[in-house]
Amino acid sequence: MKLKRSTIVPSLLGVYLLVMAAIGYPRYASGEETPMFYFGVLAISAIVIVLLHFNLKKQERIRRQRMNDNEKETNNKA
Repeated sequence: MKLKRSTIVPSLLGVYLLVMAAIGYPRYASGEETPMFYFGVLAISAIVIVLLHFNLKKQERIRRQRMNDNEKETNNKA
């Protein structure tokens, strides 16, 4: 089974977000950053990653439909 872009890209960004959260945690724990800022950035980033996933899935679906339509037209002409 081929991995799709709508799975790979958000997964990589999710791993990146987790790494950056782990790197930033000591600043949060020491009180340099407020909980609202730390968790707010994490939440907004996670929401953007989820929206990216759905946008890429929609693009894949549209691309697949266009390819199917082109194949039907080619078969009808022959």
